[in-house]
Amino acid sequence: MTNEVAHVAGGTAERITDLGRRAEQAVLGGGARRRGEFGARERIERLVDKGSFSETGLFVRARPTGDGGRRPYGDGVVTGYGTVDGRRVCVFAQDSAVFGGSMGEAFGEKTVALMDLALKTGCPVVGLNDSGGARIQEGVASLALYAELVRRNVQASGVIPQISVVLGPCAGGAAYSPAITDFTVMVDGASHMFVTGPDVIEAVTGERATAEELGGARTSNAVNGNAHFLAADEEDALDVVRDLLSYLPANNLERPPEYAPGDAPGGDRLDCLVPDRLGQVYDMREILRAVVDDGELLEVQELFAPNIICALARVEGQSVGVVANQPLRAAGVLDIDASEKAARFVRFCDAFGIPLLTFTDVPGYLSGVRQEQGGIIRRGAKLLYAYAEATVPKVTVVVRKAYGGGYAVMGSKHLGADINLAWPTARIAVMGAEGAVGVLHRRELAAADDPEALRARLVATYERTHGTPYLAAERGYVDAVIAPRDTRDHICRALRALRGKRAPLPQRRHGNIPL
Repeated sequence: MTNEVAHVAGGTAERITDLGRRAEQAVLGGGARRRGEFGARERIERLVDKGSFSETGLFVRARPTGDGGRRPYGDGVVTGYGTVDGRRVCVFAQDSAVFGGSMGEAFGEKTVALMDLALKTGCPVVGLNDSGGARIQEGVASLALYAELVRRNVQASGVIPQISVVLGPCAGGAAYSPAITDFTVMVDGASHMFVTGPDVIEAVTGERATAEELGGARTSNAVNGNAHFLAADEEDALDVVRDLLSYLPANNLERPPEYAPGDAPGGDRLDCLVPDRLGQVYDMREILRAVVDDGELLEVQELFAPNIICALARVEGQSVGVVANQPLRAAGVLDIDASEKAARFVRFCDAFGIPLLTFTDVPGYLSGVRQEQGGIIRRGAKLLYAYAEATVPKVTVVVRKAYGGGYAVMGSKHLGADINLAWPTARIAVMGAEGAVGVLHRRELAAADDPEALRARLVATYERTHGTPYLAAERGYVDAVIAPRDTRDHICRALRALRGKRAPLPQRRHGNIPL
């Protein structure tokens, strides 16, 4: 009889002693970690409220593989539940010190069980990822559990918030689960997320690239858009998660948390923020910060497609999602990346009952051979679909340009926006005055003795008639033309009025967004 069996066969005191010994072994985990890295349990303790974490599956062990290798308790992942700012969350943390954080059968079953618990109890899931991928020695079982986990991610999508934090490698099959979750946070210089590593790519294709170039934190945030937040270090990454959770409801049946209304930092300056000259740029963030509580914005994918801003904020203590063109970048034009970035954000807000504020200054969709060949029609239509599908309260402010398809897609009345406002500086038209005059009066201009003088007169006439918000207001497409300084007041009133909004939809399995 082994010592372990002998202990179990003893009395209550011996059994309690044995429990303590096993728990101590389980908590010790695996071997060495990367320099400066926290352990899995340390990461969880830094995320949740002190003393609130309850672990699940502590004594789970890896399935025997016949190689006689050591099977530590926990199997390389710590799972459990706790609170963040007093609100319940489910958390798992992969332990790179145990089998490199690779997913085996027991590892996967623990994670899937936690996802099931989160769905049953209606609370967010935070995954702290640090994994080399599937556990090769366990074969197809590890692949099966990746698929099981992804199925849970899909079942939970739009039901409970899902946040992924990549704190080391996230390679192969391990990368697909974070890709399905709502938000991904990565650590600058430490996180990597890719399907195939640099060594394999070089062996197969002959192409050379570093892990950072393939899927480092900056590449994932700024180039391919796989990540949503770039953190300076692990502590900063966990701070981002806590901040993000403060804007989100626990699930799709609850309202986002409410806070005391914040201050509006000086709306009077809005009257002079938009330049008189149409081609002159300004920072849309200055307008947004003058409207939301305390000027605070939590930007999502700040480094990706910067010509559009997507952010979480609060108005009168209530969470809102903000979508705004950014004139500082490519004149705020809608290209493929901007359309997809905004479409996913709009759909997230709609899924979790977060009202949408849209600020428009857009010259339209970007034209060009690369955009057309890249699918700007299909991929740009995603944003149209997202706005038209959304049933949450939608308030739109046209700040300056709203031309062509850009007018229609950016929260127009025709896509279901509830309240549409415009500043006197708004220009709502098919196209800008210069382009319109060139199309409408090309023969007159070609025959004129002084084409430039004629062009100037025609442009001025077009601006007076079409380069204003008043034609749209006459037709009810704009509910009010307002002084910029009054923007926050009008938004607050609109959101209060829309708080009980109901928008029944036809019964269907789901729509078919142009993916």
